[in-house]
Amino acid sequence: MKLEWCKKCILPNSKPNILFNKDGICYPCLNFEKRKKINWKKRADLFKKLVKKIKNKKKNYDCLIPVSGGKDSTWQTSMALKYGLRCLAFTWKPIARTPIGEKNLKNLINLGIDHIDWTINPKLEKKMMLVSLKKFGSTAIPMHVAIHNISRYLSSKLEIPLVLWGENSDQEYGSGKLNIFNLNSIWRKKYSVTQNAKMSDFEVKNINKKELLSFFPKYKDFNSKEVFLGSFFKWDPKETFNYSKKLGFIEDIKPRIGSYKFADIDDDFISIHHWIKWYKFGFTREFDNLSIEIRSGRITRKNAIKLITKNLNLPPISDVKKFCITTGITEKKFFKIIDKFRNKKIWNYDNQIKKWKIKNFIAKNYNW
Repeated sequence: MKLEWCKKCILPNSKPNILFNKDGICYPCLNFEKRKKINWKKRADLFKKLVKKIKNKKKNYDCLIPVSGGKDSTWQTSMALKYGLRCLAFTWKPIARTPIGEKNLKNLINLGIDHIDWTINPKLEKKMMLVSLKKFGSTAIPMHVAIHNISRYLSSKLEIPLVLWGENSDQEYGSGKLNIFNLNSIWRKKYSVTQNAKMSDFEVKNINKKELLSFFPKYKDFNSKEVFLGSFFKWDPKETFNYSKKLGFIEDIKPRIGSYKFADIDDDFISIHHWIKWYKFGFTREFDNLSIEIRSGRITRKNAIKLITKNLNLPPISDVKKFCITTGITEKKFFKIIDKFRNKKIWNYDNQIKKWKIKNFIAKNYNW
């Protein structure tokens, strides 16, 4: 494939699900402009109508909110409480939750909400992460599988009529169809981080099939309505951070991965998931973050490329070390696994400098 870059932001056509128009502009950029024309007051009225309908069902809980404790879930929780919903928050407890992640989660709970901190057998989780790394080239798939499956399990078991998610990640980072309000099986299959992983993908020698029910629980579907809050209210990462900060959310002292000090700070291993995209697709979390900043007018494309040139896409080595200790592999083994996922369609080995380089990379003066 020929690697091409959006003419407005810095996202490549190698990004999963992304679409470009004939002028070389990606759909997230096109839809950002279209969203400026959305009547957000009317969208808020639609949410009010939904809330009224949900509350009329008279269940123990009006809605379930999958949360991490981050800025977005703090915003989600606050908005749900503001509209009078009786909520149950649910968190999948990561094996490597950070201290700042723990503080922010406690802050979210103290907004005034019931909460389940769902802990899965850590021995099983370690095995699952290693299987995921070897099979999918991602450490985060078991986490996202659990979040989606357990949220449906809980909403069905407890007969909760509404599940409230944050922004539509496809709309913000991928193809971006504007009028998607609901999260359903079609969306999960195509756009979620789970990569449509199935129970059979993790049926390996050292994992008992029954153990996998922790990640793939059985339930009778209650057909809860699942919606993106970002389809009813304008979402912007910095505005959401500023909103959540007033409620007690705290940012890190520096970015763990990407450009933001307030994002991806809940878990030590999420940085690895975002960094591996460098090998697979030729971009990292920083490209996502800077592209949002370009669209919002907070940075120019030219200056964003300068930052990409300056900030080499090096692995988050301290988190890699922790991951290797946790899963029982060496760092050499880790990088050997990752190298199998290097996309040879966009990477080329330069025999002169003895290094891998991305063909047609956006930053021409990048120091490989």
